[in-house]
Amino acid sequence: MQRQGQTLLRPAFFRLHCRKIVEDVAMLSFARILCLVALVGGPLTANAAANSGEIAEIVYDSGLKNAWQDWGWAPRTAAGGPARLKMGKYAGWILAKRGLMGNFGAVGFDLKAPNAFGDFLEVYLTSDGDESFKHLPVSAAQAEPQAAGFVRVRLPMQELNPNGSPFDRIVFRAIKGVGDEEVLLDKIVLFAGGPPPAPHLADASTLPSHKVRLHLDCRAPTHPISPYIYGIAFNPQRHGKDAYLWDLGPTIRRWGGNNTSRYNWKLGNAWNAAFDYFFQNANYTNDDAYSWKNFLAEDAEHHVGTALTLPMLGWVAKDTESASFPVSLFGEQQYAAGDNGNGKRPNGSLIPCGDPTRTSVPASPAFVGEWVRSIAAYDKGKSQRSVTHYIMDNEPALWNSTHRDVHPQALTYDELLKKTVDYATVVRKADPQALIAGPAEWGWPNYFFSARDAEVGFAAKPDRLAHGDEPLLAWYLRQLRAHQKKTGTRLLDILDLHFYPQADGVYGHPDRTDPAAAALRLRATRGLWDPTYRDESWINDAIELLPRMRRLIAENYPGLKISIGEYNFGGERHISGGLAQAEALGRFAQADVYSAYYWTYPPQGSAAAHAFMAYRNYDQKGGHFLANYVPARGDRRTSIFASTNAARDRMVLVVLNLDPQQAADVQLDLGTCGAPWRPGRSFAYAGGAQGLLPAPPGMVRGTSAAYRLLPYSINVLELQR
Repeated sequence: MQRQGQTLLRPAFFRLHCRKIVEDVAMLSFARILCLVALVGGPLTANAAANSGEIAEIVYDSGLKNAWQDWGWAPRTAAGGPARLKMGKYAGWILAKRGLMGNFGAVGFDLKAPNAFGDFLEVYLTSDGDESFKHLPVSAAQAEPQAAGFVRVRLPMQELNPNGSPFDRIVFRAIKGVGDEEVLLDKIVLFAGGPPPAPHLADASTLPSHKVRLHLDCRAPTHPISPYIYGIAFNPQRHGKDAYLWDLGPTIRRWGGNNTSRYNWKLGNAWNAAFDYFFQNANYTNDDAYSWKNFLAEDAEHHVGTALTLPMLGWVAKDTESASFPVSLFGEQQYAAGDNGNGKRPNGSLIPCGDPTRTSVPASPAFVGEWVRSIAAYDKGKSQRSVTHYIMDNEPALWNSTHRDVHPQALTYDELLKKTVDYATVVRKADPQALIAGPAEWGWPNYFFSARDAEVGFAAKPDRLAHGDEPLLAWYLRQLRAHQKKTGTRLLDILDLHFYPQADGVYGHPDRTDPAAAALRLRATRGLWDPTYRDESWINDAIELLPRMRRLIAENYPGLKISIGEYNFGGERHISGGLAQAEALGRFAQADVYSAYYWTYPPQGSAAAHAFMAYRNYDQKGGHFLANYVPARGDRRTSIFASTNAARDRMVLVVLNLDPQQAADVQLDLGTCGAPWRPGRSFAYAGGAQGLLPAPPGMVRGTSAAYRLLPYSINVLELQR
């Protein structure tokens, strides 16, 4: 989990996508506008704005309104009048409102800036996991001179948000270097848009379509679906603010991410944000009393399991305010929040690491063992365990970047093994019945090489060559199996790996949702399971992650379970992101995965949230995918995932139409499934915030069922005897 200037990011393959800074925009500068000002009227008021369009929501009017929040990052005063910001060094201001709902036509605001700044400002919308919104420079065409040096700006939503995607943030940002003089912003509003589009489920009959035949194989071997594939991750920054997440129907929650590598359980709520936010210690929930006990209690209250990350980095936060690279000590840095710098000089070069005790205290295996014993004591007298399984830290191959202030050296094969043995041994002694997962590595290179190999170069691969040129994961598993044979102690129960698509624009920044990117996002899901799919990124190889993990286990440490400790296919608020999420959950069920954890959890009302609910709460009353997997076959334009109950008299199917333009006329072959079936309820989702809606029921004749599916849609179909 990451935080940089209040924006969640991913470090595992974090890329900086730098936009070209346009300083010669062909438009009138604010200096020219202000020279032409004829002072008429005052700054924008709600009544004045209403004359040119109805205000749907006031965001800021001499202070934040309607539960909007200030998320930084420019030095500023934002209360008791116009917000006063210093926007030097490309600074900006984020205003956020989680769960924002509505149909908006424009963003309006009052602006006052020094004449010398010229055309310096851009405005854009955004949300978690979706960076596809247009960055709109403020131009003379959008600025109306007002009194007291202000200009009034109105930015049409069709330019800011041409795809009509849900958003929960408005960002004001300098697009060129400006001075330290203050910029004033006030009267920030959202204007109402036109009426929302009506549900279009009934429109399927008028659309062009393709025919597809799907098959259920009820005679093939089946398996129980692990309930833990419907996992999400804890976001401490959002703790207590996103109660809707329980409506998703998660079955397990992961305490994980970069900050958990430095969590100090003895202090209750002390973390280190690592490179994601200035290597700064923090109390994320702003509640000193909140601790791991509260986390376990919340999970128990909502009847979900807990996957708990244990630190084996060797250091944890000593308090909730120290930082590793104070500007007062190390001088000017590339970015800073107050006195806390990002550890890079203005030219981007790294500042050598200093004393790790500036932020941290040692965390030995005994420290972790004491925590596990405390959890066991907490559980004493309870009817069930609080922790479903423990995870041995987070993405250790990245420690020399994510936690370079305390672990600057690149991890080697030997250090990974030694830390796993040392820390997992105390876990096993403290809790003999525990399930232990690892190595929680981030992605493709670290399935095969160590961080030391990455540092020197994969062609040279000195660490791998020193270990018989054996790929890292295969070596790691064999060594742990040998340790078990030698000592009688099993230290690993679950092979845990992370997976993120690497193709440009699929996940990360920018997170694209144009037609080409949407199609690529859906193809990228094949990296989970399809040996014929060659990944369309720098990987340029067949990933086939789930079959690959099965082979690794069979060949090197039989008996381990499989966990995907983090994954996200991006485009969360776009139908392509929803389809990718639904595809992933279906593949986890098909492949008998033990657990999987979305990073972190889908935003409210998003396509990814509705995809999650297709499996866990499709009728808003707890309707869900059933307990046993039924093998099924689709084609390249249609995926089908089927489940049944123990009595085999009910089935719930999730069927995806992956064609963006054509409806699918589905003929579902039920010939192997015994006695005649009849259709139950149907639900469909094809984008938008309304979620899964009741759909026309299918028609069952003999051993065949017929359905029509909208383009780019997630469909839940019930069948019963």
